[in-house]
Amino acid sequence: GNRVFGCDDCQLICPWNSFAKKAVIDDFNPRHSLDNISLLALWQWDETTFLERTEGSPLRRTGYQSFKRNIAIGLGNAPYSAQIVAQLQHGKSCHDDIVNVHIDWAIAQQLQQQAQ
Repeated sequence: GNRVFGCDDCQLICPWNSFAKKAVIDDFNPRHSLDNISLLALWQWDETTFLERTEGSPLRRTGYQSFKRNIAIGLGNAPYSAQIVAQLQHGKSCHDDIVNVHIDWAIAQQLQQQAQ
């Protein structure tokens, strides 16, 4: 999939939630504009941006390298895009071995989609 942290699918299918009203308390609304950002935009974050943008968010618990690994997986599962492949290739010089393994996988997935 294209999820990089959590999923909330259980919240979407719960029959009781069909009665829920939108919260009027800001603490219950999406924060940090992370609900409307592309995977490529997230991929371009450096560690400083990650720390700034995830302040007070559970997403920060994942750590920067795990965050990047998860985004690489999401990008590998995304529809083919030459821009995705280029950004993944560019990112290989910036990450640890675990992230690089997932970058290689994501590039292979993208190229496989292109070939189909």
